Amino acid sequence: MMSGLAAALTGGASSPSWSQRVRAGRELASFADVPEAAEALAGLLLDIEDTAVTRQTADALARVGAVATIRLIALAVAEADDSQADWLQTGVHDALVGPEGVPDIAAVCGQLARDPEEAVRRGAAEISAWTDGTRC
Repeated sequence: MMSGLAAALTGGASSPSWSQRVRAGRELASFADVPEAAEALAGLLLDIEDTAVTRQTADALARVGAVATIRLIALAVAEADDSQADWLQTGVHDALVGPEGVPDIAAVCGQLARDPEEAVRRGAAEISAWTDGTRC
């Protein structure tokens, strides 16, 4: 399992190929609590070259639905420009309407509302607003 993490970190996350960066975002999503993976995911969420990377990484993280993954999206939302925020929202929405059902992102945002970091609280409030009324 760690070899997949290592491969995604060394090649995919910094690849010039958008499709390899998307693959890295999907592969790294379940390792969001590993500092090196979290750092790579933060970069992928705010990918400056391709919105597909932003959208697909947000989708993968939202599908995991853990505090660590939603916290990364919240931090990205707090830093994002309007275009990036739109694609982050689209990625979260993709996960919410997915056929396999997702964890309760609004509940995770509720936990993050008490995060010591102000940017996380702000981003979590925004994600929570996106999920309002969306139940699978």
